[in-house]
Amino acid sequence: MYKSFQPPNRILMGPGPSNVHPRVLEALSKPTLGHLDPKFIELMDEIKELLKYTFKTESDSTFVLSGPGSLGMEACLVNLVEPGMKVAVCISGYFGNRMKQIIEKIGAIPIVVNEKWGRAVDPQKLEDTLKANPDVKVAAFVHAETSTGVLQDIKTLSDIAHKYDCLVVADTVTSLGAVEVRVDEWQLDAVYSCSQKGLSCVAGMSPVTFSERAISHIKNRKTPIQSWFNDLNLLMSYWGNNPKRAYHHTAPANHFYGIHEALSILKEEGIENSWRRHKENSAKFIQRLSELTTTCKKINLEPLVPEGERIPNLIAVKVPEGVDEAKVRTELLQKHNLEIGAGLGELTGKIWRIGLMGYNSNEKMIDYCIGSLKDVLS
Repeated sequence: MYKSFQPPNRILMGPGPSNVHPRVLEALSKPTLGHLDPKFIELMDEIKELLKYTFKTESDSTFVLSGPGSLGMEACLVNLVEPGMKVAVCISGYFGNRMKQIIEKIGAIPIVVNEKWGRAVDPQKLEDTLKANPDVKVAAFVHAETSTGVLQDIKTLSDIAHKYDCLVVADTVTSLGAVEVRVDEWQLDAVYSCSQKGLSCVAGMSPVTFSERAISHIKNRKTPIQSWFNDLNLLMSYWGNNPKRAYHHTAPANHFYGIHEALSILKEEGIENSWRRHKENSAKFIQRLSELTTTCKKINLEPLVPEGERIPNLIAVKVPEGVDEAKVRTELLQKHNLEIGAGLGELTGKIWRIGLMGYNSNEKMIDYCIGSLKDVLS
């Protein structure tokens, strides 16, 4: 006979998920409603308004997909991109490359703008690429590259893309709620994120928003959208402002309660205050890392990414020479119940990824992480 599963209460300071806010956990346990219940429709409308606040957009084509951030990535690309279309995609890490893979699966042609892993994309490279390829219709890039800890200047990248009459697809999976994101002001056309990082909710929800330019483009496509679930026209029949909603899928009601509570907590704090908190705590963490380097002789702990290009809520730390990075992570988990992330792709074995996201972005978590690292590395 199987007993009820009792997970250990981990301290999650990797690249995501982050620890879930207690109020969100409580919200998840409320009685389930049907996905077309009038009260559930009211909840959906409130989630839409909270997301518009969080994304800094007035677009009514703003809602939550019932799936992870990767579903949001696919939804944005599959709606805007058609077979044979040229798409400029900026790659400076693992998730830029995932964009490229989806573009190829659609049957489109990725025009790659490559940058060294650990550095922000040089805007001039995008401009040169679009100048050399005037038939590119869409430009796609990652705001906060989770695999490297790099924060891109997507306002500048978006300005360049629109200069060459391109629609913009932006990944805000690791930035939303924790880093400044202004969808309307920066003219971002199709934007997606996730629920388990800066929003401190459980995984499995992908907030998305589409501009009027994107909606017009989708309505005038020459070919059908190559997805049933992610077809924006069908999704908006469920998420639109009409009082009678059409059935699209059985939405996970309890997850919706969770993201509603998470977004409400963010609104209570004030999103600008959240951006400031994450930035200040990042600076404190970097300072404590420097102090730890002084304490632990012969062990140099330094960020991979130069100041000014770092994601404040996800710090990539170089693994010191001679240190077994996997062993350190294992001991942190076993001795201190603390999870940090390993490197991906080109950075496998070379970095640790340490998250200060949402509910975990506070001095108590900084102290605990630094103290645990000091113990293990000593």
